[in-house]
Amino acid sequence: MTSESTSANGGSLGGELSYLLTLSRPRFWLYLAGPVLVGVAYAASSVDDLFAPAAVALFAYFLVPANVFLYGINDVYDREIDVANPKKDEQETRYRGQRFVPAAVVGCVLLGLALVPFLPRAAWPWLAIFLVLGAAYSAPPVRFKTTPILDSVSNGLYIAPGAAAYAAVAGGQPPLLAVLGGWLWAMGMHTFSAIPDIEPDRETGIRTTATMLGESQTYAYCGACWLASALAFAVLDVRLGALMLVYPALVAALVTSSVAVDRAYWWFPAINTVVGALLTMGGLWRLV
Repeated sequence: MTSESTSANGGSLGGELSYLLTLSRPRFWLYLAGPVLVGVAYAASSVDDLFAPAAVALFAYFLVPANVFLYGINDVYDREIDVANPKKDEQETRYRGQRFVPAAVVGCVLLGLALVPFLPRAAWPWLAIFLVLGAAYSAPPVRFKTTPILDSVSNGLYIAPGAAAYAAVAGGQPPLLAVLGGWLWAMGMHTFSAIPDIEPDRETGIRTTATMLGESQTYAYCGACWLASALAFAVLDVRLGALMLVYPALVAALVTSSVAVDRAYWWFPAINTVVGALLTMGGLWRLV
């Protein structure tokens, strides 16, 4: 077998698993699993609820398998585009046609569907929203990621894990304003993350909200999304709104500083982890 065919098939099991872990973007794992913790914290009426089987199962699924699904399907359909993306040579990995990757993506979808019988009906729509938007974002014929504005709006999928967890523990739907605030936050976060890709995307003919607006106007768009998110949360609780103001403040700081956006982009996993931890502790405080 040639080295090229070995690479296409993935090589050893250990090598395949290592590749899938890198593909799943460990730095971003909490973007999906973190909302589960937040949702559980605010849905719980007792300490025992925090460790409900449905909550634990959702956290485990959205920590790794859901990320393999989301980023795997992205990498498969972005193979040609990613040739010009420097992130694939540095912080991420480049898909080269390995056959085990689509198989792993399908397996992660089936694993998600296998959770359905063990979840309350209230959680089912959120799991469906995540899987449908996660596929439609990258895969044809819809491929939202190549349609300005829809690429941003569809990334509300990142709050679906938290809504599913809330519904699974509380047995009912999360507050509408919390869903709206979280969705707006995800829209801003997605579009901000697309700023470093503006030039590579333009070179390959990909249209996104960021390529349509350009860097300076994309900052304004992200700031507007995050400010609206903070206002929505403030209606629920002024303390939540105050916490979420950190995001528009960060945009303002970046615009007035000399920090390159492709450097600042890599700060956000840590920033989001801190904000998510504070949100979670706010929910847990009710149980103390």
